[in-house]
Amino acid sequence: MKRFAFVFGAAAFAPALALAQAAAPDLAAGKAKAEQVCAACHGANGVSVSATVPNLAGQKQAYLASQLTAFKSGARKNAVMNAIAAQITPADIANTAAFYAGLQGAAKSGNTSSMFPTLLNTRVKLPEDYQKKYTLYQTVNYPERPQVRHLYANDVALKAAKEGKPTPNGAIFVLDVFTPKLDAAGKAVAGKDGNLEPDKLLFTSVMEKQAGWGKDIPDLLKNGDWNYGIFNADKTPRGAANLAECFACHKPLDREDYLFSFKPLREFAAKK
Repeated sequence: MKRFAFVFGAAAFAPALALAQAAAPDLAAGKAKAEQVCAACHGANGVSVSATVPNLAGQKQAYLASQLTAFKSGARKNAVMNAIAAQITPADIANTAAFYAGLQGAAKSGNTSSMFPTLLNTRVKLPEDYQKKYTLYQTVNYPERPQVRHLYANDVALKAAKEGKPTPNGAIFVLDVFTPKLDAAGKAVAGKDGNLEPDKLLFTSVMEKQAGWGKDIPDLLKNGDWNYGIFNADKTPRGAANLAECFACHKPLDREDYLFSFKPLREFAAKK
């Protein structure tokens, strides 16, 4: 009985022993990784850039490591974090978790960090008369939200898609997001083509590719030379938009020119 108890006790102690024998986290490397990419949303000091993003300063190291590992494996779903975590190593996870865990928590919950200038001050401008000059190539319906989205491409992007070539510099895509028209019962109204009829414009997002536009974007977020911009319904830039989310969401789509609508665009262009 004593021998069994000893063996059982040793087995229970094994995880702690393995943890103690593991290489100590590299706090300098964790700090560098945090400043390179994590700070875009969570702040270099672990205080996030907005109320919708959690603070990491002072969180337990094991918790941070387990959540990053879950994002990396896909066990925990989040488009932004899945894209980032997929690119980092277990060592990066251990180092970054240790770095943030060692920081002092935010003194006030309302405190926020500054966003990366390169991810806040976009180079992209809203094209003039794009609804007339560009081609509407896809309509996406979301009756459950409710939303209807119109996607436009300029001639440069459409020509490359028709020829089956990579999207070149000078390509511009515009996405208009509307609320749909509603009937008396509050149900979204569909037109003759089966798509929801747009009513109120909520916002417009633009992605544009120009030579060298990716040079100032952190590698873990960089989408080639694409840049993004988000504009209010009155066409003014949405100044508070953290474009890190745009880059992260599109990051896994490198084989599709970073386009969610890559296949619909190619199919549409082939018919023109």
